[in-house]
Amino acid sequence: MIHDLKTIPEYYEAVRIGKKNFEVRKNDRDYKVGDALSLQEYDPVEKRYTGRSIGFTVIYILDNPEFVKEGYVIMGLGAVTE
Repeated sequence: MIHDLKTIPEYYEAVRIGKKNFEVRKNDRDYKVGDALSLQEYDPVEKRYTGRSIGFTVIYILDNPEFVKEGYVIMGLGAVTE
């Protein structure tokens, strides 16, 4: 499964340069290990996509309500799949 996800520039850049290797999302898409994430950079000020995107494979999912708000997941990002 491939998930196209809107991502604001601050978080997009942190992922792109390797400072952020996880993604926190509402689990409204039933994310699974092995899914592909395509992060689409979105400028909320201009209200438009910038055209930049980067892809990753989900290698880990944390969904334990003891550590993550119920209904949300933290996904570990694997290798870039650009």
